[in-house]
Amino acid sequence: MELGLQGKGALVTGASSGLGAACALALAAEGADVVINSRNQAKLEVCGEKIFRATGKPVGIVVGDLTKPEETGRIHAEAIRLLPNARVDILVSNTGGPAAGLFLDLPQEKWEEAHGLILRSAVDLTRLVLRSMIQQKWGRLVYITSVSVFQPIDDLLLSNTFRAGLTGFCKTISNCYAQHGITANTVCPGYTATERLTDLAASRASKAGISVADALSSFAILCPSGRIGRPEELAALVAFLSSELAGYITGSSIAVDGGAYKSL
Repeated sequence: MELGLQGKGALVTGASSGLGAACALALAAEGADVVINSRNQAKLEVCGEKIFRATGKPVGIVVGDLTKPEETGRIHAEAIRLLPNARVDILVSNTGGPAAGLFLDLPQEKWEEAHGLILRSAVDLTRLVLRSMIQQKWGRLVYITSVSVFQPIDDLLLSNTFRAGLTGFCKTISNCYAQHGITANTVCPGYTATERLTDLAASRASKAGISVADALSSFAILCPSGRIGRPEELAALVAFLSSELAGYITGSSIAVDGGAYKSL
C-alpha cells in the first residue's frame, strides 16, 4: 500500500526506544524524512543507526528535554534545520510514562512533572508546527496516549489524568483545523512490550510478592488476544494515520490493545 509519505518531514518525540522508536522506523520505511528526539543521545544514536540500516534513510537526531518549556523551541528549530523540506509535516507526540502510584503515593511535584511531560509538551509542540501546516493545507498530528483514557488503571493515576486531558486537546484541535487538511488523532496502546511495561511489572511484582515474569503474564491474561503487544503493531497504525490515505480520519482515539478494552 502506497502511503504517500515520500518527502514528508516527521518529528517523533520520545523516540530513543519503545513505541517512539518503532514509529520512527515505520515512517522512515514509508519514505518519510524523520527526526527523532529524546533526552538520551546514546540511545538516539543507536535508534538512528538501526533505522538507517533497515531503510537506508538517514535520521536526524535532536537531544532535548520537552518537560522544560525553554527547550521546546530549540528542539523544533533543530528539527526544521535537519529536515530536507525544512518543515514538520507529521508530528508524533510521544513521551515516557509518568510515575505510577495511587493518589496518596503521589506528591505535588509528581503532578507537575507529569503535566509537563504529557500535556504541556504536546501543546507546546503543536503550537510550533501548526502554522506551517495551515499554510501548506496539510498536516498530521498523532498523539500517543494510553488505553487508560478509556478505562482508567488505578495505579496509573497521573497517566489517566493527563492523557485524558491530551485527548480533549486533540479532539478540539481536530475540530478547529480539519478545514486546512490537518488531521489530529490519538493512538492508545494497551499492554505493549516496552521498558515502561517492564518497570510497571516490577513495581506490581514487588508489592504483590510475585516475580516480574508472573506480573507480565498477568497483563497478557487481561487481553483476549492472550499476549502483550509489539511496538511495531502500534507503529503501523501511526504510519497509516500519517498518510494521505488517512485524510478523512480525524478526532479519533484508536486503541491498540489486543481487545483489552471491553466497552462498546
